[in-house]
Amino acid sequence: MNLKISPTIDEILEKGADFGGIDREEALRLMSLDLHSPETYALMQTANWMSREQFKGKAENHFHIGVNVAPCPLNCAFCSLAENVGIFTEHTEFGEEKIVNWAKLAESRNADALNIMTTGNFSLQRILDIGRLLKSAVSTPLVANTRDISHKEGEQLLDAGYVGAYHSVRLGEGRDTPLKIDKRIRTIQVLKDVGLRWMNCVEPVAPEHRHEEIVDLMFLARKYGATYSGVMRRINFPGSPMEKYGMITELEMAKMVAVSRLVMGDAPRAHCTHEPHSVSLIAGANLFFPEVGSSPRDGMSDTEEGRGKGIDACRLLQTEMHLDPDSPSNCF
Repeated sequence: MNLKISPTIDEILEKGADFGGIDREEALRLMSLDLHSPETYALMQTANWMSREQFKGKAENHFHIGVNVAPCPLNCAFCSLAENVGIFTEHTEFGEEKIVNWAKLAESRNADALNIMTTGNFSLQRILDIGRLLKSAVSTPLVANTRDISHKEGEQLLDAGYVGAYHSVRLGEGRDTPLKIDKRIRTIQVLKDVGLRWMNCVEPVAPEHRHEEIVDLMFLARKYGATYSGVMRRINFPGSPMEKYGMITELEMAKMVAVSRLVMGDAPRAHCTHEPHSVSLIAGANLFFPEVGSSPRDGMSDTEEGRGKGIDACRLLQTEMHLDPDSPSNCF
């Protein structure tokens, strides 16, 4: 059995471990490693050490609350809420009492943020109302997860109590979605300009995506200084138009999480993976998204009753991997 790693890969890992980042060609070299090679496990160990060193053993939980269920006219091909998929045909919104109760549950379990997700056609005014409601009910930081916004709308989110916004240039943007990459990047700049923390993930990764396009999004996160980044795989819900392409495994995702961690260097305050699982927690990830309410990966209107993992389950996974979900957040 040969457990030695190649000198070239060893050099890249040594460079990454200095927290200065690696270059695009080096990232592509790591992406092409055989999944069960000694080099891949050395890559994951390096990323694991970096995150535990930089984040001081902290496990983050950003509690996802999907506040509305609706057939979304944007029709992103990977989303169960897409109008043309036909899973959801009516517009409904979870009541304010339920949303507050979810937020209080998250606060009681020491969640580090509330990630308020809506469909792309949801009213900005309602997002602002929900922000003000939750700001008065809990002390957990609020993160908006919604459509592209203008500077004025970004300032309104700040005024309503939000401190950050989740926003990504998705893989297949403009092909699997109706949105343009330059518009998505403009919104990232808006967030930076108005003082909202930009939260990001490379997503939704699937077998048909080339290493080059995946790596380019890792470097976009580095360039614009994402508060956190990482990797999320595409989940093919029943009836998804993307089912024919299949899904990557959790182990494949963990390798990409590790590459992303080396790319990000000293820039992030956390490193994410989704959906929650153990292996990425030894490959540089420390941030999970427990979920309630609507989810673009689920055919249930409340993912708490479907595939979404609750915060207690997430905390257990993290503590089993010797990470601490109760220490203070590094993100805020």
